Amino acid sequence: MNSFSLTFKAGRGALDTIRRHGFDISSVGTIAGASGGAKWLVLSQLDRAILGSVVPKLSGPVHLIGSSIGSWRFACYAQADPLAAIERFEAAYLEQTYSSKPDIHEITAKSREIMDIVLGDNGVAEILSNPLFRMHVMAVRSRHVMASENRFLLSIALLTAALLNAASRSTLGWSFERALFYDERDVPPFFEVGGFPLQRVPLSAGNLADAVVATGSIPLVLSGVRDIAGARPGVYRDGGVIDYHLDLPHSAQERFTLFPHFYGRIVPGWFDKKLTWRRPQAGNVDRTILVSPSDEFVARLPYGKIPDRTDFVNYSPTERVRVWRQCVAACEELADEFLEVLEKDQLAARLKPLW
Repeated sequence: MNSFSLTFKAGRGALDTIRRHGFDISSVGTIAGASGGAKWLVLSQLDRAILGSVVPKLSGPVHLIGSSIGSWRFACYAQADPLAAIERFEAAYLEQTYSSKPDIHEITAKSREIMDIVLGDNGVAEILSNPLFRMHVMAVRSRHVMASENRFLLSIALLTAALLNAASRSTLGWSFERALFYDERDVPPFFEVGGFPLQRVPLSAGNLADAVVATGSIPLVLSGVRDIAGARPGVYRDGGVIDYHLDLPHSAQERFTLFPHFYGRIVPGWFDKKLTWRRPQAGNVDRTILVSPSDEFVARLPYGKIPDRTDFVNYSPTERVRVWRQCVAACEELADEFLEVLEKDQLAARLKPLW
């Protein structure tokens, strides 16, 4: 039995179309990027493969929709030299160091520092004028007590939200408002996304960096971003709270969404991670192609796991960097297999249903 490094899954519409007619890569109209912090390192080689071999074959406009770290990756994708931007991001992310007991202010400052490295001098202008990509950022605006930076109050509010979410995902709307920062040159497929209060804010030179930092601002870990230009006054936080793996309409009806992901499962919201019965709406992912590391591949990584935020606590800084570098190097295997599947037209044979 073959042991593959990647798994390929698809929504029903994408599965049927590709099995009947094959896969035309120029039909990709959206690329999705999930929340997940350090887990993104397992995708950095795959990102390079997509940028080097897939992107030149795409027909625009192509929408980039990300929350949290997904938006940070796409801030690289949409620059004039995306491979150089990915290199800067990866290097800065790998090498980030902190004091022995960093507080929220130190971690927030480091986040800003890495964002400045990623964007460089011209990144914002390049993103907003990219001829192919339309970058969109999903964050949340905190409501009521969720806007507090008091650790005790915010902890109680988050615990309450998690308990209510277990009963009904819609209750998150009491605590958070979706904030879609969008490239107004083209309306994305998710512009009218429902289910929660929604604020739409055009991306601009004055708010792009803040929007990307905000969607990576994990409650209790980083401070929220206050009063983003062009948006309603308030505190903006990690978009993964509602859109952990982006349960929203990914694709126009005639196009596909490419979703490179760390997991073979799409989890709707941050509080749904342990709610195994909760799935995205089938219509939202109908045209989605999910590409993720296989369990067999993950088992071969250092310590048999994908990098994550707990590594900052469980490893010394030197050990963490060493393990993360080993993981990034090992993931060249994912990029090679992905390109081979496309070049040999094997996608239809490898695809499985999302569930």
